[in-house]
Amino acid sequence: MDLTTLHFEVTDEDQLRKVGRSKEHRIDPQITVGLLVTANGFPLEIAMFEGNKAETKTIIPVIEQFKARHRVTELVVVADAGMVSAANLNALEDAGYRFIVGSRQSRVPYDLGDHFEKHGNYVPDGATIQTSRDMGTGKDKRSRRVVYQYSFKRRRREERAINAQVTKAEKVAAGERPIARDRFVTVTADSEGKKAQVNWEVIKRARFCAGFKGYVTNIDTTVMDGGQVVTAYHDLWRIEESFRMTKSDLAARPVFHRKQEAIEAHLTVVFAALAVARYLQDRTGWTIKRLVRTLRPLQSVTITIAGHQITAQPRLESETAALLDDLADLAGAKTGKPAGH
Repeated sequence: MDLTTLHFEVTDEDQLRKVGRSKEHRIDPQITVGLLVTANGFPLEIAMFEGNKAETKTIIPVIEQFKARHRVTELVVVADAGMVSAANLNALEDAGYRFIVGSRQSRVPYDLGDHFEKHGNYVPDGATIQTSRDMGTGKDKRSRRVVYQYSFKRRRREERAINAQVTKAEKVAAGERPIARDRFVTVTADSEGKKAQVNWEVIKRARFCAGFKGYVTNIDTTVMDGGQVVTAYHDLWRIEESFRMTKSDLAARPVFHRKQEAIEAHLTVVFAALAVARYLQDRTGWTIKRLVRTLRPLQSVTITIAGHQITAQPRLESETAALLDDLADLAGAKTGKPAGH
């Protein structure tokens, strides 16, 4: 599951629409929307919260609501690195859930340092490394299983980004670029003013982390090995894709409603449209954007001339006609009726 925000182009907050941490870096009042989907991206549950409510305080209510409605007994929560804190993971575990969440990149040197000292730092492309990490303090401290996967493709991509950022940092230190919050730049101040330097220690640590992606889970190795944990997490992109679809192709934003009931109705319509779109996408192989672009112009018009009603049907291109035939066949297969009925 994942959460996003939808903003409102208004200036004043109310009990629901509040200024909070925006996914789009906006300062407008917003709401937080939680979406629960299957592994292939089909929507299962949608929920709405105040715009300033922390993401970590919304996940368990969404899951509990889904479990109660559908009488689900077991499920695995897959979420991004925003959920990684001892308190959040303990709350999920205490509620009886198994989880797979992304680990923050900054943890790589600490988690893998001992492993590399004992086994060397060669890691084959696609290989996984199993480690553990104590999270929390005092009575809340728990040992967590951490799975790291190394990808040569990911390393090349991250190395390119690091090299570009190092070049910027060197230009800042040389006075060729203005001092800003560039990565790898350390700014100090003295009587002569601000001075920027390249932080080579941070660069060294970033290069050490390149290519590795970590995942924290409470699922035992006898249930899911490292590769299965990674595969399960990678399905998270489907929910991110669903959010992009609802915001753009299905016009979930901007939201022009004011009352909570109207906003909930708006989200319900968008949720239903996402379910239909996902179904059509899976059955036809067409993208949502292509489906919307093809079907939107299909409108009939009824006019009255001299007391007689005449209905004008849209002219169908061959591609559109083929799609409608496919959809009619799908409907016929579902209902058991001949196509076109």
